Amino acid sequence: MTLLLGVDTGGTYTDAVLIRDETHVIATAKYLTTRADLALGIGAVVRDVLAKAQVSAKDISLASLSTTLATNALVEGQGGRVGLIYIGFDARDLETHGLKDALKGDPVIVITGGHDHSGSEVAPLDEAGLRDWLAQDQGVSAFAVAAQFATRNPAHEQRASEMVSDITGRPVSASHHLSSKLNGPKRALTAVLNARLIGLTHKLIGRAEDILQDIGITAPLMVVRGDGALISSSMAKERPIETILSGPAASIVGARWMTGLDHALVSDIGGTTTDIALLRDGRPEIDPAGAQVGPYRTMVEAVAMRTTGLGGDSEVHFISHGLQGGVSLGPKRVLPISLIAHEAPEVVLTALDRQLRAVMPGEYDGQFLRAVAGVDAGGLTARDLAVFQRIGQGTHAMDQVLMARVEALSVQRLVSRGLVQVSGVTPSDASHVLGLLDVWNCDAAATALKLFGRRRTGSGDPLSVDPAAMAQIILDQLTAQTSLALLTVAFGEEQDPYHGAPADLASHELLHRGLSRMPGLVKVEAGLNVDVIGLGASAATYYPAVGRKLQCKVTLPEHAAVANAIGAVVGRITMRRSGTVTAPAEGVYRVHFIDGPKDFISEDVALQALEEWLSAAAMADAQESGSENIQVSANREIKRARTEARDVFIEATIFVEASGRPRVSH
Repeated sequence: MTLLLGVDTGGTYTDAVLIRDETHVIATAKYLTTRADLALGIGAVVRDVLAKAQVSAKDISLASLSTTLATNALVEGQGGRVGLIYIGFDARDLETHGLKDALKGDPVIVITGGHDHSGSEVAPLDEAGLRDWLAQDQGVSAFAVAAQFATRNPAHEQRASEMVSDITGRPVSASHHLSSKLNGPKRALTAVLNARLIGLTHKLIGRAEDILQDIGITAPLMVVRGDGALISSSMAKERPIETILSGPAASIVGARWMTGLDHALVSDIGGTTTDIALLRDGRPEIDPAGAQVGPYRTMVEAVAMRTTGLGGDSEVHFISHGLQGGVSLGPKRVLPISLIAHEAPEVVLTALDRQLRAVMPGEYDGQFLRAVAGVDAGGLTARDLAVFQRIGQGTHAMDQVLMARVEALSVQRLVSRGLVQVSGVTPSDASHVLGLLDVWNCDAAATALKLFGRRRTGSGDPLSVDPAAMAQIILDQLTAQTSLALLTVAFGEEQDPYHGAPADLASHELLHRGLSRMPGLVKVEAGLNVDVIGLGASAATYYPAVGRKLQCKVTLPEHAAVANAIGAVVGRITMRRSGTVTAPAEGVYRVHFIDGPKDFISEDVALQALEEWLSAAAMADAQESGSENIQVSANREIKRARTEARDVFIEATIFVEASGRPRVSH
């Protein structure tokens, strides 16, 4: 008998599951995610699931972790300060692909160097300029390096990385390690985001390994990559960007394992995001354009996933315009009022009662602040530091912390640094008011919704005087936004696409008339023509209404609440490598190896040399990640041009995949 342990750290809950012989779930457990130190929640939930199954820690054969840490950090704008070394590009290239926005004012140096498309050096690397810049204290936690055409010749990236390590000792992310594709600015963006995540991910995985060892689990720890495959914990520490969409990818693998469905939309609602992907022919599709999270389109291979800032803990915003007003949800996550009141009841209930007694609604009614322990607060401005010190270690009503309106901007900056958490009204609170949930403080949720509902709409009337009615408005909006997200993905995945952008089609008035079966002279009927698999702890609460709105079947698996944890441990180790052969001159076939280009005079020999090297590299990666019984497959894409009655070789790309199940300890 083999026992597999899967763990998932989400925005609200950390889940664990034990699976016997890769066929049966024998125990599950949940524990509130410990945001200050995610590993504490991992330890607690693992101890719980072992106790429920009555098994010993030493009997665990394999442990695997999926996490929303990287995804949420990018969506919420968190992570370390980075320095970008941009080689051979024009400074104007920083404006493309959102690179400047991703840097967020972090230091960057643009220096000469780089190569051309054939791998030949365009200009020498400006080592003197780089050395002087690195000798200054840039105040960063990691560096990113991107050079022009580094995927054709990585020499300058490799030299710059050596200099960073020698002079600063800081971690460095080289773009050619993260993608073999062209498009320098996009590779630079990927390297910047990877560098920004290194500190967060290294801390989480390292702490998780320590806690599992303390519990007595000696089995190897795997981590879920964004394409649903497993990698070793050491590889995840070096390339944390590959774990973006880790949790959502695991959920798709888990959904397929639980339901056996080959064709469905998988929709996983968590505390922060809703992640939707199409399961086609039993496999999730890889996004050919690279993983996108929030505003960032990366070059990371990941499941074709639409991530929306919509979850059970999404912030509820008041819409005052229009006679009736309304609400919108997300994209940022806040702590539910019911949760923070559960943890600090006296402070929260006293403040809510005080605000309710006020004659007029206050700007910060029903909002609270608390600091996150263990986060470095260095580099704050004087104003931000003053606000942070005023918050201290307790929980406070926001209206008693802010002394001026401008300090609200300080709070936003403190939140983006991960130093402070904000609490406010969420769909989770609405669910408590309506009796759909009963795990935290229902009284606080009801009072907070009463405060929220007395805000005035365009007609001058309060939005809702009844907390239950206010709760229903919030959940109706959650249904509407979830349905819109599902429709957008469905239109975008059509193999015979309609005319028009998917988002525009999904929100078209005729479509929604058809969904609601509105009577009229013209009969319009519509529905989602594919099953939806609803995953997440709150899926059973929210998704039946989504199914009714979209006129489709919604499947809620028995263990939907821990789908990510299941997917974390039933997946395969899969390593992909790709490489290119170009033709700089007739009869010359240039293979672009990782240590530089090499020329051959035979096309077949060049292709064979590249395929053998890629296969060996992919095999080594899979073995390093703990795979056994590895299967290797290769695919060639060769471009030729017809000229003077003969075919001329232009370029070839070879894709290699090595895959196998993780090696288990006995």
